[in-house]
Amino acid sequence: MKKEIRPENIAAPAANYAHAILTTEESRWLHTSGVVPIAQDGSTPADFETQLTVIWQNISAMLKNASMRPNDIVSVTTYVVPDQNLTMLMNHRDSALDNHKAASTLVIVASLAKPEWLVEISVVAASK
Repeated sequence: MKKEIRPENIAAPAANYAHAILTTEESRWLHTSGVVPIAQDGSTPADFETQLTVIWQNISAMLKNASMRPNDIVSVTTYVVPDQNLTMLMNHRDSALDNHKAASTLVIVASLAKPEWLVEISVVAASK
């Protein structure tokens, strides 16, 4: 069981995400490592949008392997290098989550572990 927490005495979220998600102790949990834009063939796409597509495809595969769906995601943490299209990033997140709201953190970093990586995303999912 998951419930969005919406305190009335704080400002609304700045985008399509939840401030907090409450889960019950009966939930099964999936915590991913940072998912980087490496395609199944080992290649890394050069452009930001394709990197986002690859990352969300990889996350989807992990969810499916755990018998979970995108609406089981309760938290998304995104690391992105400067000068990327943040609107595109949020649109990909919203689409991948099928407009389901999860808690979300966005961190702009100087670089990631490999210079060709423009974005890295980790998620936490919970289901019964």
